[in-house]
Amino acid sequence: MSEQLQSPADPSGAGVVIVGAGLAGVQTAVGLRELGYEGAVTLLGDEPHRPYDRPPLSKAVLLGKASPESVVLDVDYDALDVSLRTGVSATALRPWAREIDTEQGPLPYDALVVATGARPVVLPGTEDAAGVHVLRTVDDAERLGPVLAEQRDVVVVGAGWIGAEFATSALDAGCAVTVVEAADRPLAGTVPAEAAAPMADWYRAAGAELLTGARVARVEDGAVVLADGRRLPAGAVVVGIGARPDTGWLAGSGIALEPDGSVTADASLRTSLPGVFAVGDCASFPSARYGARLLVHHWDNALQGPRTVAANILGEEPAAYDPVPYFWSEQFGRFVQYAGHHADADTLVRRGDPDAPAWSMCWLREGVLVALLAVGRPRDLAQGRRLIEAGAVLDPVRTADPAVPLKAAVSSG
Repeated sequence: MSEQLQSPADPSGAGVVIVGAGLAGVQTAVGLRELGYEGAVTLLGDEPHRPYDRPPLSKAVLLGKASPESVVLDVDYDALDVSLRTGVSATALRPWAREIDTEQGPLPYDALVVATGARPVVLPGTEDAAGVHVLRTVDDAERLGPVLAEQRDVVVVGAGWIGAEFATSALDAGCAVTVVEAADRPLAGTVPAEAAAPMADWYRAAGAELLTGARVARVEDGAVVLADGRRLPAGAVVVGIGARPDTGWLAGSGIALEPDGSVTADASLRTSLPGVFAVGDCASFPSARYGARLLVHHWDNALQGPRTVAANILGEEPAAYDPVPYFWSEQFGRFVQYAGHHADADTLVRRGDPDAPAWSMCWLREGVLVALLAVGRPRDLAQGRRLIEAGAVLDPVRTADPAVPLKAAVSSG
């Protein structure tokens, strides 16, 4: 069989199996039906819960303002004729048999979609330590809710997106919060230093203590001990030091993986194995727009990629996946949005004062807008995202004037 299903009905009856019931997996199932696929669709999720949305976990669910049931994705699987199997993990892929192994036995497929997402990185030696938490699943949020309600001293390890969002919620709950970051600034490796620098002040202004250039040596009962000997009181420790693609179950399958563990997908989100596709947090893809392979761990990627996968499974005109990466974060009373990829930019243009409540930064490459960070300026983000997609050349002088709409800063020369 070719890599695509050439007709709406599967000749073997095995149909499409989607491993991973997060947003990417669910949207792949929905996309298949919307495009007219009539064969069997099986959706496997390793959690016992019905598929849900993750962004509210670090905010409303964590603070008890929303129930876990309220974040369940509004999808009628029966109406779609999708077989949703929760609490079932894939344990191996055997492409020569066109089967995956699961805890409930082998499962054949005509086409397979790997959408297993990512797993949080844990501090070495703390995997089973009492009082040490990560925040990735609804169960994690439910375990952490009582911690915040008790207003314990909280140490957050990692000043990335999830660390900042959790610290914000912990402060809102009345906890004393210390954030430990090994790098010299928040969001190191995610946004450039010039964008991250003003964010350090957000922690202090909100009442959190931010310790940069600090490494954790060990976690003890009631304390975090740093490499320099400092002891931080800790009624609870929350680790937010990143996530890695959840692809361990693919070992021995022959599927190509990148050094970071992500599935090596092509521009159509096909993998190196016939009939196998990958999408979402577990898959990296080549971007012609940026001339680089991208691994995007954000909600918008999980929403957009499935449509490409569904179209290519059905054998439509091959669709290339090359989105403008986009993500957002709500932290310390600010709405932060980012679009694009700044790695090869040669010019930074500031729009407004980073010490003010609202500002943005633009990154240009040979005059072309390639990335934008907006704090409290959603119009900049909306216009900038469209300009990045269009490959627009901007006038740096007009771009630097926050009173000039970005769409009016397009160069006429």
